[in-house]
Amino acid sequence: MLATEPSVPGSKAAAISNMVVRLMSQYTGRGPTKARTYLSDNLVTVILQDSLTKAELTLVAEGHLELVRTTRRTFQDTMESELVAGLQDIMGREVLAFLSANHIDPDYAAETFILAPAQ
Repeated sequence: MLATEPSVPGSKAAAISNMVVRLMSQYTGRGPTKARTYLSDNLVTVILQDSLTKAELTLVAEGHLELVRTTRRTFQDTMESELVAGLQDIMGREVLAFLSANHIDPDYAAETFILAPAQ
């Protein structure tokens, strides 16, 4: 079950969390169970929890952490254009840069978008 907790009142943060979770689920077969979006001037960061698949957890248990990180990074590279387009649609602003990182234990990920200055 997805728990979205926007860091500020309003539908944009929830819409961003839901969009990121939906895309992660489409690409990996399983979305995170928690997502929280932080909005600040020209920065949007989505923190995800509990997103590793059963297969990835099996690899982690066998000590293949770097393989899981590499696979996750490949998925994020592949999803980047859709993540950026989705964020631009929701925010109505251009994304200048997309940054993504994963931490295996505990299972956290961060998707960060740097926005062009508001016009």
